[in-house]
Amino acid sequence: MIIAKLHKPVFIILLALCITPFIGAGSALVMGALFAITLGNPFAELSQKASKWMLKLAVVGLGFAVDFNQVIEVGRSSLVLTIVSITAIIGLGEILTQVFKLNRNTGVLISFGTAICGGSAIAAVAPAINADEESTGLALATVFVLNSIALFIFPVIGHALELSQHAFGTWAAIAIHDTSSVVGAASAYGEEALKTATTL
Repeated sequence: MIIAKLHKPVFIILLALCITPFIGAGSALVMGALFAITLGNPFAELSQKASKWMLKLAVVGLGFAVDFNQVIEVGRSSLVLTIVSITAIIGLGEILTQVFKLNRNTGVLISFGTAICGGSAIAAVAPAINADEESTGLALATVFVLNSIALFIFPVIGHALELSQHAFGTWAAIAIHDTSSVVGAASAYGEEALKTATTL
């Protein structure tokens, strides 16, 4: 009874806390996941609608922070790397779909979500291949779990390998599937890594 009364206020307080600079991206992700798993989201429908607009606004906001000359420079130097990695990941996804005997649509969605930009790619491809809700949900869950893990382990691996800021930013942009996780991991690594990852 008390939990039911506090459910919405606690959610709002935690949300407000996560917006402040005192809570990092990884901590906010863990807090949100634990809250959702234990208590559930009291504003599930509103959150679903708001998250789409918030992600779009965040990407636009990041775009304003990026220097156009840097976009040209990073884009030119990494275009081939991007094309090769996307092609290789989709090809590997096709092979692994057959090896693990996955549903064809699920395999395609995971491959495109992994190769391109996570949930956005899955949402764009799902209607084109007439994927059902189960395939789409499984693909989204897989990609979001991998993004969550990458948010925490990429900076640790980057420091262990003593990657430069530019090298880490490139690696994060190519290897992590979702813009928000790319930004979270790169910002934990450093300012230059964040600029490179965001641009790429």
